[in-house]
Amino acid sequence: VVGQKVIALESVGCYVAGGGYPLPSSALMSIIPAKAAGVGEVIVCSPNIKPATVVAAYIAGADRIFSIGGAQAIGAMAYGTESVPVVNKIVGPGNNFVTAAKKQVYGRVGIDFMAGPSEVLVIADETGDPELIAADLLAQAEHDTYSRSDLITTSKELANKVKKEVSKQLQNLPTRDVASKAIENGFIVVADNIRQAVDISNERAPEHLEIQVQEENELIGYLKNYGALFIGKGSAEVFGDYCAGPNHILPTNEAAKYTGGLSVKDFVKFSTYQRVVDSSGIAESAVKLAEAEGLYGHKSAAERRKS
Repeated sequence: VVGQKVIALESVGCYVAGGGYPLPSSALMSIIPAKAAGVGEVIVCSPNIKPATVVAAYIAGADRIFSIGGAQAIGAMAYGTESVPVVNKIVGPGNNFVTAAKKQVYGRVGIDFMAGPSEVLVIADETGDPELIAADLLAQAEHDTYSRSDLITTSKELANKVKKEVSKQLQNLPTRDVASKAIENGFIVVADNIRQAVDISNERAPEHLEIQVQEENELIGYLKNYGALFIGKGSAEVFGDYCAGPNHILPTNEAAKYTGGLSVKDFVKFSTYQRVVDSSGIAESAVKLAEAEGLYGHKSAAERRKS
């Protein structure tokens, strides 16, 4: 008899970025699935933590909250301090330093994935709305100066309109000091056709992928690599950040090629078990494999169970 047991992790650390802006939404997105999965203790680390983030963490069910951020917060949760406990897994997005720190401590603890800085890529044909596209590009750009906002379109006319609209909207954006720098990290590509646009997107594997094209349903099947997909003009990426779900903690830096967004699955482990009451049917197979591998201790353990 063989099977799997789904076991919740004993402790998890949720990193809630807050160096630039308070992000109570990130507290909700990380703590809620952890508590829903049945994690024993959920701690939160966030820099310059604001009341809104504390309240969100409390409502979501956090057990302990620490006002600490950056790479040092990741180190504290991985190795422990006099006040911060060691956790089994660290989740949540952050800046370049937080992401690099998570990569360094992986193995000592588990992590969700590389999450941050933020990215958006928009695929649009001539039917795209330049005003909405520009607004969505700037929404990502205002996160921090390392954020990236990209557009791939089959329409040169649309590309020019979006570029002008970005400049126009920047003038009245309160966060333009950050957004104007981050928007320079991105690109606008005019593709020969929609399939070329898809190929570029699949290689880029963006955190957030928006599509504003005439044949939406036909295009979806060819899109393989993305953290979250936003279909149509009404599906603003910011809705996914705040209220539409499923989760805004998503893979960046091409990690969408092998994983998806945060969910309850990230807070449980699937452990296998077996109970053998009659080994007569399998012991000989084990003996032969042990001989082939030259592992005679294995062979002996199997032979003793042949009868």
